[in-house]
Amino acid sequence: MINAKNTIENGKAVLGIEFGSTRIKAVLIDEEHVPIATGEHAWENRLENGVWTYTLADIWGGLQDCYKKMTEDVKEKYGIPVKKLAALGISAMMHGYMPFDEKGKLLVPFRTWRNTITGEAASQLTEQFQFNIPQRWSIAHLYQAILNKEEHVKDITYLSTLAGYIHWQLSGEKVLGIGDASGMFPIDSKIRNYNAKMLEQFASLSTVKQYPWKIDEILPTIKVAGEVAGYLTEEGAKKLDVTGNLEAGCPMAPPEGDAGTGMTATNSVAVRTGNVSAGTSVFAMVVLEEDLKAVHEEIDLVTTPVGDAVAMVHCNNCTSDLNKWVGLFKEFSDLFGMNLDINDIYGKLYTNAMNGAKDCDGIVAFNTLSGEPVIGTNEGRPMIFHRPDSKVNLANFMRTNLYASLATLKVGCDILFKEEKVKVDTIYGHGGLFKTKGVGQNILAAAMNAPVALMSTAGEGGPWGMAVLAAYMAEKQADKTLEQYLNDKVFVGQESIVVKPDSEDVKGYDRFIENYKAAVPVQQAAVEALPL
Repeated sequence: MINAKNTIENGKAVLGIEFGSTRIKAVLIDEEHVPIATGEHAWENRLENGVWTYTLADIWGGLQDCYKKMTEDVKEKYGIPVKKLAALGISAMMHGYMPFDEKGKLLVPFRTWRNTITGEAASQLTEQFQFNIPQRWSIAHLYQAILNKEEHVKDITYLSTLAGYIHWQLSGEKVLGIGDASGMFPIDSKIRNYNAKMLEQFASLSTVKQYPWKIDEILPTIKVAGEVAGYLTEEGAKKLDVTGNLEAGCPMAPPEGDAGTGMTATNSVAVRTGNVSAGTSVFAMVVLEEDLKAVHEEIDLVTTPVGDAVAMVHCNNCTSDLNKWVGLFKEFSDLFGMNLDINDIYGKLYTNAMNGAKDCDGIVAFNTLSGEPVIGTNEGRPMIFHRPDSKVNLANFMRTNLYASLATLKVGCDILFKEEKVKVDTIYGHGGLFKTKGVGQNILAAAMNAPVALMSTAGEGGPWGMAVLAAYMAEKQADKTLEQYLNDKVFVGQESIVVKPDSEDVKGYDRFIENYKAAVPVQQAAVEALPL
C-alpha cells in the first residue's frame, strides 16, 4: 500500500482540478491513482444582461479557495504542506466564449456553454460545413459576435475555453487538449487537429474576411493526452497557491473539457464504450466505430482525449431544477424544526420515487431552467402539469422530475441508437444523479435501454479523471496508449456495479417520453407567453 504522506512529501502526488457548473473540485492522487486529498468550492453562474456568465473574480477566487481546501485536507490528514507536485492538470466545462486582446485582456464577459444566443450563427455554420455546430460551441459564439457586428471582434488575438484560459495563466502556454478543442471547432481525427477544410471555409466567409486575424491563428494549439503541455510557472504557482508554498516547475497536462475527463474517469475511451455525465447539464458520449450517416442537430461530434471520434448528445438541463424541488422540501422540514440533513432528504425522496408509477401516471415535468436546443427552445421555463385523473403523490412527483432530468437526453439518444444504429456494449454513469443507490442508474438504464455500470470512482468524476490524465502524461510510455494505460494501471481489478434495463421500466419511460414530446409545444408557448 502506498504511503500517502511520503507521496506528498516526495513530490510524487498528481493534482487534477475541474471547474464544473456548480463546483470547482481538486483531487490529489497517489502513484496508484487513489485519491488522497480533495478540496472543493461551490459556485453558480449568473444571468447578466441576458448572458449566463462567471466573472474573473469568481474564477480565480474559486480556484484559490478550492486549492486551499485541498491543502487543508492534506494538513488535517497528514500534518504536512503541499510543496511540490509530480504533475498538474486543469479541466472545465467545455465550449463557451473567452476572447482576449493582445494584452491578454478578456474583451467581453465569459459566455458559458449554457447560453442559447447563437442560433443564427450555429445554423449558418452547420449549413456551410455540413457538420453540426451547436449553439454552445466557441466558433458559433465567435460567428454570432461577427453577425452582431460586436465592436470587440476586431481586437481578438486569442480565443479559448475556460480550461484553456486557466492553463495559459498557470503555464504561459496557449494550448488545449484535443477533446476540449473539439468543442471549439470541428476536429479531423485522422490528423488529430482542426479540420483544415472547415478552417478554410470559415476564413473565406465575406463576413470574416474583414477582420485582421485568421481563425487558425487565434485558436489554441492542440495537444493530445500524454503530451506535455507546459510547466507551472513561478507566477502561475502564486496564482494557484496564495500562501507561496507550492513550487513552480511541475509538468502540466493538456487542459481538457469535462467530456474528456468523464470518459477517462469511467474508462470509456475505447470504441463501443459510452458514458453519461449527469449533473447540472447531462451528456452521453459513445466512441464511434464508423462515421454517422447523416448530420443531426441533436448530436455533436467531438473526440476522446487522444482524438478518436465521439458522438455526443448534450443537453443543457439536468439536475438544477430537481435540486430546487429538493430544496423546497428542505425548507418545509426546517419550518417544522426537523433539521434534516439535505443529503438524507435527497436519499429518501429519490429512493421513494422508485415506488411511483412506471410512466408517472401522466405527470409531465420540464426541468428547463435554460434553453434546450434538442427540443427547439432558446429559453427555458420550468413547468409541471398532469391530467385531472393523475395520481399526484410524492413518489410520482419525484419520479417525473427524475425522468425529466434525462428526458431530452433520451430524445437525442433515440436518434443515435435507433436511427443511426450505433452500437454500445456498456454505458458508464457518473455525476451527482447517481449518488443514491438504485435510482439514477436504474432510470438511465430504462432511458437508454442498455446496461449501465457505475464504478467506485464515479463519485470523484471529472477532477479525478483529469488527475489520471496528468499521471498518464507524467508516466508516459511510448508503447502504451491511453486505453491500455487505463486498463492496465488504473482500472485493473476494479469492480463495477452493472444494472440491466428492466423491461417494464423501459416501457414506462417510453410512455412518459410520448407525453413529454406531445407537451413540447406547451413549453415553447410558455417561453413566448412568459418573457424574461
